[in-house]
Amino acid sequence: MTLSFPPFHGAVKTLVLINLAVFFAQLLLGLGAPGLLKYLGLFQLVPYQVLHGYIYQVVTYGFLHESIWHVGGNMFMLWMFGAQVEGGWGKKQFYEFYFFCLIGAALTTIGVSYTGILGVKPDIATLGASGAVLGTIVAFGMLYGDQELMMILPPVSIKAKYLAAVLVLIDLALALANARSRESDVAYTAHLGGALFGYLYIRFLPRQGVGFFASERYYGIRNSYFKWKRRRAARKFEVYMRKHDKNEYFDQYGNYKAPDDKDKGNGETGHGGWVN
Repeated sequence: MTLSFPPFHGAVKTLVLINLAVFFAQLLLGLGAPGLLKYLGLFQLVPYQVLHGYIYQVVTYGFLHESIWHVGGNMFMLWMFGAQVEGGWGKKQFYEFYFFCLIGAALTTIGVSYTGILGVKPDIATLGASGAVLGTIVAFGMLYGDQELMMILPPVSIKAKYLAAVLVLIDLALALANARSRESDVAYTAHLGGALFGYLYIRFLPRQGVGFFASERYYGIRNSYFKWKRRRAARKFEVYMRKHDKNEYFDQYGNYKAPDDKDKGNGETGHGGWVN
């Protein structure tokens, strides 16, 4: 087994570079204008604020990180697992999946914060891409479950599906432990929410993604509407014909006669003659 890295391109490359750029912008802002750092709180995920109009936070929180280890770890994992997932789907669908998990993690955090469990409160801020990243790892484990991965610490190989399951279980255990001790500021709820939405995306949505599902629903509704209109027109025509003499519009062979050629028979020439 050899050490190798996946390709660094496409949506994964763009997301990694944006997250790194935002983090270094945070550092520069802290050095040049530390007074402005307080405004970054407007872009973190605060459940109370989201429910009072700051809806954009369900996306922006995922591009803010606390430390170089925070952003570095998230982006490394996104590269390692996201590159192959994107390779199987394509750039467009990977973006869709990533933001599906990112927003799903935010919605989970918001929902749990109002239950009082797991130590999450509506006024506590959450930031980081960990939810979307764990969702990507879950997708990798479901799509490429039997692929062997070489761990660094400890130096053993493990199948992707088992690694994904272990990481989710670790997050769940830490979330439960934190709910009792209240000592950690890690957003385990967001991690688990991202993992849940990653699972739901793979398990229940069409293989082509949400966009395909939406388009199929649209065309299905549109086609049903047109079928309803045709049936409605047919019923109106039947009612109309019952009120009029059928022979006035059709000849002895059942062919339609134009209104201004009522006296002509089938096959006769003349202006406006229709032959079936």
